[in-house]
Amino acid sequence: MTGTVPVRAPGTRAPAPVPVRRRAVPWLALVALAFAAVQLALVVPRTSVGLLWDESVYASQVDPRHPAAFFSAPRSRGVSVLVAPLVAVTDSAAVIRTVLALASAAALYAVFRVWRPLLGHRATACAALFLAGLWITQISGSQVMPNLWVAYGAVAAVGWFLRAPGEPRARWWLAAALAAVTLLRLPEGGWLALPLLVAAATVPAWRCALPAVLAGPALGAVQWVVEAYVRFGGVPERLRTAGATEGGMHPHWNVGTVLRSLNGPLLCRPCGTDGPHPLMTLWWWALPLLTAAALVTARRHRRTATALLPVVCAASLALSYLFLIGFSAPRFLLPAYALLSLPVAAWVVHTVGHARSRVRAATVVAALTAAHLGVQTAVLVHSTASTAATARVYQRAAADLRELGLRPPCLVTGPRALPVGYAAGCASAQVAGNNRSTTAAELRRRAARVPAAALAGRGGGTAPHFARDWVRHTMPRTGWTVTSPRR
Repeated sequence: MTGTVPVRAPGTRAPAPVPVRRRAVPWLALVALAFAAVQLALVVPRTSVGLLWDESVYASQVDPRHPAAFFSAPRSRGVSVLVAPLVAVTDSAAVIRTVLALASAAALYAVFRVWRPLLGHRATACAALFLAGLWITQISGSQVMPNLWVAYGAVAAVGWFLRAPGEPRARWWLAAALAAVTLLRLPEGGWLALPLLVAAATVPAWRCALPAVLAGPALGAVQWVVEAYVRFGGVPERLRTAGATEGGMHPHWNVGTVLRSLNGPLLCRPCGTDGPHPLMTLWWWALPLLTAAALVTARRHRRTATALLPVVCAASLALSYLFLIGFSAPRFLLPAYALLSLPVAAWVVHTVGHARSRVRAATVVAALTAAHLGVQTAVLVHSTASTAATARVYQRAAADLRELGLRPPCLVTGPRALPVGYAAGCASAQVAGNNRSTTAAELRRRAARVPAAALAGRGGGTAPHFARDWVRHTMPRTGWTVTSPRR
């Protein structure tokens, strides 16, 4: 009967109260949303002027409206595959950057979510915050560049590797993550797979992951290997050409260059900058110390694997950039930073949770984190302004070329020909240097068929030998000198 109150029979016990479970705060989702908000507020509006040099190369490979720029031996096509659906629809830098900013925030959530069963909610979110808080992460999220996506793939791969013994499906995800990393950057695929291969071969519990560790990189390398035979004469020849393009891969103390480029420029080659103020590099020097503390604590609590494996993989991925090349860029170490954020975050959360005064410990950590994020934001504002200025120069040069009569189909050569050519809708070609893609004779033949221009810097200088009889012009928006064939 409705409205009646059930009466408990004499001698029976009252039902136990149902415990009310408080819903956990979705810290990781909040970090991802904040990462998207920072990009949309501070990065995308400033950098939507146009694409930069490397971005132009990657985007042009899949852009149906622009000729493909020369694709040098060290590059891999994964990021072109990543943006292909987007570039097929639009070449608007604003749209491309907005979509990539949102996608990178979603990917941040997805890859660190893999670690939640291993580290817990708070440590996982803390690790994502450490990575997302870096200025180079924030500016890379909306760029058509592979390094941040390699970092995401590395975080996912190591997490799925650790989960493989207890979760059969983890092996499939592991293979997919390794394939993606290799497709994005073949060398990083190899450096990441190497310690995982050793671990799978030597630790019986991880032997189940061995097929995935072997198959993933092999699958991701197929395109690179096929292209090596089609364009470069085989894998050894492509590796030799790639090494020459990088300035030679040999033992080289490059730590000083890494530090000088820590807060920019985006590419330090050659690296003549004095480097940032020492106070702005403290986090970089503290990172090895925090990692060591994390390893000691993890060993003490019998969680060595979840701390040691990311550290070893991070060291493997950073090795070539620290000791085998002679130039640097802040984005190169993003995969290492991403992996090191995991044990460091676990250590921070553990230390705060076991401190005598949790409130005091949490306050100290929050203050240090806020100071670090403040420094990173200042660097981000400066870097986005510099990036926008560079992209603006390319767009102005393209506008000058259009005023000189260059309309697609057209051809641009000389310094900065690749990004300027992409901005103008022209093909680009070089007769010397790392981007050499044609001969002088072939270039002159092409210039006889389509509108062409040879760029030079400010002041003009000497025209290229193949363009000595071309007409010289001064580009009003940039002050550059350009020569073009007589018509």
